[in-house]
Amino acid sequence: MTRDTTAPAVRPAARAGTPAAAAVRAGAPRGAAARALGATKVHGSGGTAVRALDGVTVEVEAGRFTAIMGPSGSGKSTLMHCLAGLDRLTSGEVHLGEVELGSLSDAELTRLRREQIGFVFQSYNLIPTLSAIENITLPAALAGGRPDRAWLDRVVDAVGLRERLAHRPAELSGGQQQRVAVARALAGRPRIVFADEPTGNLDSRSGGEILAFLRQAVTGLGQTVVMVTHDPVAAGYADEVLFLADGRIVGRLREPTPESVLDHVKSLGE
Repeated sequence: MTRDTTAPAVRPAARAGTPAAAAVRAGAPRGAAARALGATKVHGSGGTAVRALDGVTVEVEAGRFTAIMGPSGSGKSTLMHCLAGLDRLTSGEVHLGEVELGSLSDAELTRLRREQIGFVFQSYNLIPTLSAIENITLPAALAGGRPDRAWLDRVVDAVGLRERLAHRPAELSGGQQQRVAVARALAGRPRIVFADEPTGNLDSRSGGEILAFLRQAVTGLGQTVVMVTHDPVAAGYADEVLFLADGRIVGRLREPTPESVLDHVKSLGE
C-alpha cells in the first residue's frame, strides 16, 4: 500500500446556515429525503428478543448532512440499515422520498437501492482487479447503463482523484481507496448517501479528508448524506446530529461542533 502524497489541502466546506452554504444550496432539494414513522425492529423472539429500534419517528432533510450517534447497541446502525432498505422493519414505516419501502418486493427494493442510494462503509469494498475509475463506474455498468459524464467529472474532481483513475486499489493508500468508495457512492447521483463509520479504518489526516469530501458533496453537489459515527470530530462536519439510546431518539443537535457534540453526549450520560 502506498502513502498518500497527492491529496489536496482540504478544508471543511461552508456549513449549512452560512451565507456561502445558502448560496450553494439555493437549488438543492427540499423536504424529507427519508423518514421513519414508528420504526420498530426486533431481533429474535420470546425471552431472547432484542428491540433494536423502539418506535422511532424521524425525518432526514434533503440536501443536508445528518450524523447519527449513540453508544454500542443504541440502534444507530440498525436505523441506518432500515432507512437504506438493507433491513426490513418489524413494524412501522420507512419512506425514501414518497416510496414506502415496506410495500416493495425484494426485487423492487434491490432496484431502488441500486438507482437511488449510495453506500460508503468502513471497509472500502473495492474490486482489486479493477482500476479506480472502473470501481467508480461499476454500479452503472452492472445496471447496464453509463454514468452522466459531466456529473462523473464533477465527482472525480471533488474527491481529488483525477491523477489516480488508472491505479488499482493495491496502488492506492487507504485514504485514496476510501475516496474511490465515496466517488462510487456519488457517481450515480443518488437521492441519498449512507455512510457507516467511513473513517474507521483511516488515520486522522485521511479521515479528515473523507469527511471534508462528504461535506463538499452536500454543500457543493447538493447531495444528502447520512453518516453513522461514534466520533464527535466527525459529527462536527454534519448539519445535524441525531442521538440514539436503547433504540430511541434521545436528542438532536443542529449546526454541531466537536465540542458541542461531546457536551451533548456527556449530558445524556453516555
